[in-house]
Amino acid sequence: MTGPRAAVLVAAVALATVASVCGVIWADLQPGDRRAVAELLTPPRIGLVALFVLVLAGAVGALTFWLVAPGDRAARRIAEGIRLVAHANPAHRLPFTGPAEWQAVARAANELAGERSKLLLDFEAAARDATARVEEERNRLAALISELDQSVLVCNREGRVLLYNAAAAALIGAPAKASEVLGLGRSVFGIIDRAVILHAVEAMERQVERDEREGTHFVTATQDGRLLRVQAAPVASAADESGAERALTGYVLLLADITAPAAADAKRAALFQGLVEASRAALANIRAAIENLTGHPDMNAARRGQFTTIIQDEAVRLSDRLHRVTAQLTEGLKVGWLLEEMRAEDLLTLARSRIERRTGLKTKLEAIDPAIWLRVDSFSLAQGLAYVAGRLQDEFRVREVRFRLGEAGGHAQLDILWRGPPMSSETAFAWQSEPFTQGGEDSPLTLAQVLERHGGEVWYQFDVATQMAYFRLLLPVAASHAGAPLRSVLPSRPEFYDFDLFSRSPATDAQDEQTLDALSFTVLDTETTGLDPAGGDEIIAIGGVRIVNGRLLQGETFDSLVDPKRSLPPASVAVHGITAEMLAGQPTIDQVLPRFHRFAEDTVLVGHNAAFDMRFLQQSEARTGVRFEQAVLDTLLLSAVVHPAHASHSLEEIATRLGVGVVGRHTALGDALVTAEIFLRLIPLLAERGISTLGEARAASQKTYYARLKY
Repeated sequence: MTGPRAAVLVAAVALATVASVCGVIWADLQPGDRRAVAELLTPPRIGLVALFVLVLAGAVGALTFWLVAPGDRAARRIAEGIRLVAHANPAHRLPFTGPAEWQAVARAANELAGERSKLLLDFEAAARDATARVEEERNRLAALISELDQSVLVCNREGRVLLYNAAAAALIGAPAKASEVLGLGRSVFGIIDRAVILHAVEAMERQVERDEREGTHFVTATQDGRLLRVQAAPVASAADESGAERALTGYVLLLADITAPAAADAKRAALFQGLVEASRAALANIRAAIENLTGHPDMNAARRGQFTTIIQDEAVRLSDRLHRVTAQLTEGLKVGWLLEEMRAEDLLTLARSRIERRTGLKTKLEAIDPAIWLRVDSFSLAQGLAYVAGRLQDEFRVREVRFRLGEAGGHAQLDILWRGPPMSSETAFAWQSEPFTQGGEDSPLTLAQVLERHGGEVWYQFDVATQMAYFRLLLPVAASHAGAPLRSVLPSRPEFYDFDLFSRSPATDAQDEQTLDALSFTVLDTETTGLDPAGGDEIIAIGGVRIVNGRLLQGETFDSLVDPKRSLPPASVAVHGITAEMLAGQPTIDQVLPRFHRFAEDTVLVGHNAAFDMRFLQQSEARTGVRFEQAVLDTLLLSAVVHPAHASHSLEEIATRLGVGVVGRHTALGDALVTAEIFLRLIPLLAERGISTLGEARAASQKTYYARLKY
């Protein structure tokens, strides 16, 4: 019972006791005594008696409050501390304040918390051991998906992204920053047209009903004009013992940018179409001339010469046209090459196998550096080396070719050597300039074109001392020896995975009715030129991080400086450390805010003292045309809800209470990350008080004293 309630109750009991005693005495008096007492209790005296009784009751109540209040405050703090240990910070311990009895309770609670911490450690160890095999399989899947060159997206039935890999982030990240359009829990409709996806979903639902798995594919255009080829495969629910039909629960999307190949195909089609149209007229003229020559054998010489000239001119024009088209197609083939990083030894293994299989020549490795990695088109290079070996066999009767590989000047020197007489420079040049023809395989490419595409060179040399001739190919060395295409470094793999989103509530559910652990959040913070938005202060930095399915995704962040187009007061620089030089050349708020709006769409906003941040965002609405209409939660208000007995709810105080480390204070992204950690630890404390939905959290926040801070 609280102190005020106890005081009122004791005062009421005191009044009831006095009234009862007076009633008993009155009942025991004789009639004469009653008359005497009645004469004494005249109106002036009875008022004094009543005043005395009331003063007595008040004094008893005040004394009771004075005695009970310290214990009441101690009990409330102990209750809050126990909840904190149970739901947010197991390392928290209760202070020994208040009456001795409650101090004893605090000691006992701390002992219990210590035992609970030991049990938690034992439980965590057992859980780690029990899930080790599952994590091993998960890591294998993570490694497989993350390192794939193919762009992969996995979505649930409602189109929310459940998984994406680095290749998908790189593909979707152009032209905008990937985290602004792609992230766990975000809608795939921001990447691929909704109507196209829904059509594919309908097709996959019919496949699942027929227990088929072939999937579907389509081509779609992005907002920046690129063409994507998308292969979609269904993910069906598992069969259960109830006999329920399998249903589509999600789908896997494999994405490929086909903008350049599509343009190349269109260009080739146009070339062939133009060639056909032009050739038809030339062939018609040639045919007419031949028919006239054969149909009139007695034609005079002058007339016959005219038709012969027509045939010759049309044949020359047709030959020139074919040559131009062939050259353009060859350039198209060169542009379409994909260079891959591979070990040089592996390239030579391919080339030797091709040479021995197609020519029967023996091959041998002389000196090879196994540490060299090349960035090459392995097929065209192997084809070129086999072409040279074939010419050596056909024209110089060479019986064996050798390979030598080393690194010099940042390039790889690949030599193909043979023993025999020197060849002329004209022959060497001709071999480099003629199209590949070897083993019944023709190609419009030449060795010089292949090396040009690689940014390399080729030349012929003869070593008089050893009587060895060789072609030396200068090739690019891979920038990384990782054996995989270079990518920007992304966060640890587990950040890409959250299959629990398959069991999310439908996306159309009203947000206020959804539980906090089922919602997606964007935790934000701003740094400003000052504390007065109405007085002209402006945002100079915005930071944000996403929370999806109860998990903080540190790989999906927003961090941008903003040029305020005004001076910075020294007092504000002393707080956040952002100087005018750091802001020079940065984007303005009308460029940054639309990007942050895309990053935060379809989420609930969370901030600490969010009224301050929201006021600055709202004052920029008119300039940017961006309006933040989603729900907002404030960790300051939520802390006041779960810890009403604490006077301070600053970010540092809350972090200390909840066991959250404070790093990067007074930077927008740093404060956003701390606020996100705090918010995640407040959620179970809210649930313990019966606050589990967004609507309940907002309603509880509005009842706090700090709710006077309006957005």
